[in-house]
Amino acid sequence: MDALRRAMDKGLAWFLVGLMSLALVNVLWQVFTRWALNDPSAWTEELARYLLIWIGLIGAGYAAGKRLHLAIDLLPSALSGRRRRILALAIDGLTLLFAVFAMVVGGIRLMSLTLLMDQTSAALGVRLGYVYLAIPLSGAVIALYSAMSIMDRLRNRTASEDDSDAKRPPDRYAID
Repeated sequence: MDALRRAMDKGLAWFLVGLMSLALVNVLWQVFTRWALNDPSAWTEELARYLLIWIGLIGAGYAAGKRLHLAIDLLPSALSGRRRRILALAIDGLTLLFAVFAMVVGGIRLMSLTLLMDQTSAALGVRLGYVYLAIPLSGAVIALYSAMSIMDRLRNRTASEDDSDAKRPPDRYAID
């Protein structure tokens, strides 16, 4: 499971680096055409918008896998031992359900409906269903990371499940 997690982390990181590089070149071209040529490029603003959507959604999946997403940790920090572990499993389970049903299933429906209606963007002429593909992809990434986290937590079960944190193995993916 760790090999899959590392491969996903590396692949997503490089994919995001590529998207960010493309966004940087796109915006630099937009600035150059606007200020140096006095003839702003019509398509660069739309491409920047779509790249930002993809970077935000795929980046959210990457952040979820690295446990770098926003969280309010008042309750988890107040719990210890078995209760804390049960809460972590419940959070991962709810995240998995949300990612599958809202993002993957809902995203595929939105994408297929948009492709069926043949909606295209104004400047680029790109079918908007391809822009919306970022939603189910991000959901699949978050769901896979959540499933791996649940399996890791279940596999790292200690022999005695009391409330003492000293007997619990450290969470490798937690941010302290």
